[in-house]
Amino acid sequence: MYAQNVYTVSGTIKDKLTNEPIIGVIVSAPSAQAGTMSDENGFYSISIPFDTITLIVEQLGYKKEVIIINLGQDMSLDFLLADDDEHLKEIVIEGNPHKEAINSTQMSKISLSAKDAKQVPVLFGEPDLLKILQLKPGIQSGGEGTSGLYVRGGGPDQNLFVVDNAIVYNPNHLFGLFSIFNTDAVKSIDLYKGDFPAQYGGRLSSVVDVKLNEGSTTKTSVRGGIGLIASRLTVDGPIKKDKASYIISARRTYFDIFTSQLNRMNKNNSSYDPIPAYYFYDLNGKVNYKFDEKNSFYLTGYFGRDVFNYDQNRLDFTFNWGNSVAVGGWNHIFSDKLKVTTSVIYSDYRYNIKNRFKDFSFKLSSMVRDYTIQSDFTYKHSEKHNIKFGIYTSNHRYIVGRLRAGTDDGKVQLGLGSVFSSQEGAIYASDEFDVGVRWKFNTGLRLSLFKNKANYFGGIEPRVAFRYLINEKMSWKGSFARMYQYIHLISNSGASLPTDIWYPSNSTVRPQRSDQVATGLSIIIGDKFYLTDEVYYKWMKRQIDFKDGAMIYSNPNLDQEFVFGKGWAYGNEIYLEKRKGKTTGWVGYTLSWTWKQFPYINNGEKFFARYDRRHDLSIVIVHRLTERLNISGTWVYGTGNAVSLPNGRFIMQDLEGTNIKVIPVYGKRNGFRMPPYHRMDLGLIYKFKPKKEGTESDLTLSIYNIYNRKNAYFIYFDEIQNEFGVTTKFQAKQVSLFPIIPSLTYNFKF
Repeated sequence: MYAQNVYTVSGTIKDKLTNEPIIGVIVSAPSAQAGTMSDENGFYSISIPFDTITLIVEQLGYKKEVIIINLGQDMSLDFLLADDDEHLKEIVIEGNPHKEAINSTQMSKISLSAKDAKQVPVLFGEPDLLKILQLKPGIQSGGEGTSGLYVRGGGPDQNLFVVDNAIVYNPNHLFGLFSIFNTDAVKSIDLYKGDFPAQYGGRLSSVVDVKLNEGSTTKTSVRGGIGLIASRLTVDGPIKKDKASYIISARRTYFDIFTSQLNRMNKNNSSYDPIPAYYFYDLNGKVNYKFDEKNSFYLTGYFGRDVFNYDQNRLDFTFNWGNSVAVGGWNHIFSDKLKVTTSVIYSDYRYNIKNRFKDFSFKLSSMVRDYTIQSDFTYKHSEKHNIKFGIYTSNHRYIVGRLRAGTDDGKVQLGLGSVFSSQEGAIYASDEFDVGVRWKFNTGLRLSLFKNKANYFGGIEPRVAFRYLINEKMSWKGSFARMYQYIHLISNSGASLPTDIWYPSNSTVRPQRSDQVATGLSIIIGDKFYLTDEVYYKWMKRQIDFKDGAMIYSNPNLDQEFVFGKGWAYGNEIYLEKRKGKTTGWVGYTLSWTWKQFPYINNGEKFFARYDRRHDLSIVIVHRLTERLNISGTWVYGTGNAVSLPNGRFIMQDLEGTNIKVIPVYGKRNGFRMPPYHRMDLGLIYKFKPKKEGTESDLTLSIYNIYNRKNAYFIYFDEIQNEFGVTTKFQAKQVSLFPIIPSLTYNFKF
């Protein structure tokens, strides 16, 4: 019988062993047809119109909790979930159960954990969550071996990377071969390629939200890995048992150690060309303190640098770049229905180039720095309404291409560069609510504002999504989202390089805008397979490119180098996943088109974007051979990138018939296709028998490009001459980066 009032049960759900919050745990009351999911802090809240109820708490990898409770008032109820040995024998592909995915309005979202990265074979044996994301439909890589993301026709600058609420401007190490996210420090990563929640803004194509581990409040543990090119170490534990915890995670490569030894061994060899020294490192840290049941505080820090140095024959060249991040956050629970997270954030990305040759030196640098305050509220009005709202304000400071050059005696001195500052802010609100049994909606609105000197910009960004429950194993979903982007990545390359420059909107460079619609089906097949099929269409306004021959660096009139146009993309993404049994994995396929059109490029005709890819296929399989031995494999195929190549040449010479020059003639922009890309990787993980409880170790063998496919990285033309030194033809040749590469990594935890 229904009670007089509706009661609310709320609390936190944590791991019994580490005492860390667990994200995405399903809490349901079947008899009341009510359910919810724990958030990034492990917090849940569910409203129940009964005096007595059976509450079920379940998550893959943990033992299910079933409890009968008698309600006479609102109740606070916490859970500590224990590992389920039966589920731990399986490979968990994603954390959220398929049933919740069917019931949720959220679509176009991918969730991963650190476990996923460690199961899939990777380049050089270094686990990388961004490269795992590239194996999902709708997401493409920027090139061979890189961790860059091109999402649904968007460029690399149109992805918002957020680490514990802090924006990261360059998420790459080693010119894009690795990401800055150390898997041992990461709890989870969510990528939204459409249907963006209202709290996110500032980029057009995707949001990558990274949550870092918090550290155990019960016991100290050490884990890490020793690989062929890098090692990593993570230590976490309690500061005050059940009250405060810490985690410190570090990683470094060995490139410079090997190259310096080789250079030292050959320093007396006049024919030896020294190898530049290169290395990268990163450091993550986090401290959590729980004051009481309603208040907790966390402090997150990240610092990472890439360093490239060449010093030979009076030429001293040094290039370093990286990110610095600090976040202080306060979580407060006002009541069982209302909670808030307030964050104070510092984020800094910069690069510096120093070059000295004989008595002349120059320095080139660029920077973007943010100071941000934001508050995010969650209000569970009732079981049918889940409301989120918040406010955000940020101050940006930019140094664009600052150049300082001169001679040691001071006779020649030069200084160029530009310094900008701008302010950005937003307020947002959203409500997820049920209409009857089958319909569920999520409506949101974000109002964004941007100021740069005397220029003011703003935009209303509506968000709406729906879910229609066809039956308990099938739902139909749809969404619309508008996004504005006020700062832009200025690059003259096809990939996100560390010398790229972030540039604010102004009277010439207007904010970019995208509108995206998507719809699709989500289906549970039996109890082992999950299938989604989504189609999307995206319009992109005020896209930015460069004039031919544009000068990017140390240019005080950079506004005059741009051209502006539009873009659009559409496609179909199919995803099939199996998460139970000895064999798990997924298949993802994307059929897509990406177009650009600029009045002063390609004679104003539309052309394919460089990263347009007609077909993109990924197959990932993980199989448990024995209790301790797992084998995994991936196979990827993609249509070659669109490129601009000369389709003819003409000869030009002076009046005397000398100084002959061969001039290439280009046709349509990106009118040629690179050869198709395909590759297979294999991995083998052997888990050693633990010497005592709580310890783990394994040996991971990865083989990248197992059949040694020579994929084209770029194409150039070689001049062919006859015996008289006369050019007779030009022959196209391709450059390939990575042949078959085996790697071995030892991972441990104690």
